[in-house]
Amino acid sequence: QVQLVESGGGLVQPGGSLRLSCAASGSIFIYTMAWYRQAPGKQRELVAAITRGGATNYADSVKGRFTISRDNAKNTVYLQMNSLKPEDTAVYYCNAKFNVAYWGQGTQVTVSS
Repeated sequence: QVQLVESGGGLVQPGGSLRLSCAASGSIFIYTMAWYRQAPGKQRELVAAITRGGATNYADSVKGRFTISRDNAKNTVYLQMNSLKPEDTAVYYCNAKFNVAYWGQGTQVTVSS
């Protein structure tokens, strides 16, 4: 079992940047790591994922703006978010999956002027 703790959320103006971090309680080497988000009144959706081999995939809405990365030595996964838009406002959740899935508690990202 692995515990995940997200950090780095906050309030940012449109066009700004944030970097989210997800620290795991143990090794993440075997896991596919991902970021999901859930806006009020909407379903949780996949934002970006990275396999243990480093392959990535992104939601169409964030391609070219967001970058997911992982540091297995630090048991941490990151989400660099640039050119933020108001529609990126949501609670962002970290996910680790290998047969079973683990979730963090979420971090709020608000994009507003």
